[in-house]
Amino acid sequence: MNKPVHYETRPGDRISFLQKVAYGSGAITNNILGAALGYMSIVLNIGFGLNPAVIGLLLAIPRLTDALIDPVMGFISDNTVSRFGRRRPYIFCGAILVGIVFALMWQLPRGCSDTFYFWAFLAGSLLFYLAYTVFAAPWVAFGYEMTSDYHERTRVQGVSNFMGQIGFFIVPWLYAIMENDRWFKDSIQGARTLAIILGVLVATLGILPAIFCKERANGPRVAASRTKKSPVGFMLEFIKTFVTVIKYRPFFKLCAATFFLFNGIMLVGSFGSYINIFYVCGGDKDMGAKYMGLFGTLSSITIFLVIPFVAFISKKIGKKKTFIIATSITMIGSLLKWPCYNPTHPILVLLPAPLISFGMGALFMLMGSMIADVCDLDELETGHRREGMFGAIFWWV
Repeated sequence: MNKPVHYETRPGDRISFLQKVAYGSGAITNNILGAALGYMSIVLNIGFGLNPAVIGLLLAIPRLTDALIDPVMGFISDNTVSRFGRRRPYIFCGAILVGIVFALMWQLPRGCSDTFYFWAFLAGSLLFYLAYTVFAAPWVAFGYEMTSDYHERTRVQGVSNFMGQIGFFIVPWLYAIMENDRWFKDSIQGARTLAIILGVLVATLGILPAIFCKERANGPRVAASRTKKSPVGFMLEFIKTFVTVIKYRPFFKLCAATFFLFNGIMLVGSFGSYINIFYVCGGDKDMGAKYMGLFGTLSSITIFLVIPFVAFISKKIGKKKTFIIATSITMIGSLLKWPCYNPTHPILVLLPAPLISFGMGALFMLMGSMIADVCDLDELETGHRREGMFGAIFWWV
């Protein structure tokens, strides 16, 4: 049972390259939206002068709200019946809406009080995450159900994660762009302009999965049998589904592995901007921005190279063993931060990047594929298709 089974993908389970690329364009949108807020929020401190503790609160409150909205949106998507499918209408409308909100939330006026900036940005952030969830929860679920083939879904996730690195390639340079004196008067003007550019970009790329990708026929059929309920019945069904999914043991293991790896990296990485600028670079903002950009670029290049390698290896030795190997390499890279974050030799800050990125490149590619496998197992045992709920709770965790 430990030996992977090798077989040819059936023609009906193959996803065309065009559809894989179209779905992958949603990954660019998803990654830009997921990371840009953190990178651009530094302007709230350096540009508008807000206390870093207040900024932390500003970023935390909307994320907590987002955590509550995600499962609800996943459940709604699972139970939607329309001529356009369960996922595509939300992906299309959500991408446009989140692009507009993102562009507007950074158009803050100068010279206002800290209280004004707090409430204005908080309101914008709450709207942003609401629109983001409308796009992201159905988009994630869409990727799980595009094919029922064990290896083809890994290839779908591989293309998606490969393209998604374009977003991560761009985002680390946002602060450097905002601080560029040749282009903008200051970081505030830079943030305003960048927000508009990124808003148009994410909306344009985000609608492509809804336009070019096809939903499998079983989704609307399964949803149709579960939507004829009263509001109270609908809520009871949501609670029942939520509890069932979060207690599902194979799924819980995947969530736990992702939680410790991804959140471990992100909890430390959230301080990366300040560590680079004020410790490694001694307060030199331009120098710190350069190393932030180089670190992100090196990470993205590594992931570009890792993804096809991981897809090849996972087909040979299995997804679980591949994940363990990749995670071990990331642990080594994380430990290297201790000696490499050195003010005497700032260039060493780049050394851990490729090793850390090895595991991060494998993480969401393999987890996306394995969660799709779990969705199949759940359907085999219960008769229900609920990719939306599985995907939403995975990201919620």
